Amino acid sequence: MTEPSALPNMPGHLIRLMQQHATAVFHEAMRREGQEITPVQFAAMVVLAERPGLDQAGLARAIAHDRATIGGVVRRLVEKGAISRVPDLDDRRAFRLELTLEGSDWLAQLQPLVARVQDSILDGLEPGERATLMALMRKLVVRKG
Repeated sequence: MTEPSALPNMPGHLIRLMQQHATAVFHEAMRREGQEITPVQFAAMVVLAERPGLDQAGLARAIAHDRATIGGVVRRLVEKGAISRVPDLDDRRAFRLELTLEGSDWLAQLQPLVARVQDSILDGLEPGERATLMALMRKLVVRKG
């Protein structure tokens, strides 16, 4: 007789599956709307709208990604015309990142769509369950500091 799998009781496994689900829902919604953007690119744009002038390292910290990944994200957003790299006046080797006017307009267009995506990620949960899940996830990952 086979033992039941332990995977459904492993938080790491379930978190990975939830992340895969969230990413798939995001990509499918963007595809349907004809938008070519990833969740990480969207997060970068949101942060730069809130904190213009961040450098790449600051952006990486703000969205909890490694600096190598952010390099590719920044390059693709620059190629799309969504952000610009502005030389840092204090450090000639560094650049500050800012949304372009086109990037700001695109972000404004994306925000309602992404809000609907966030809602659909939690389809099947009652409002109280959604609130509980969100509170527990924030408790685990948001560092007070």
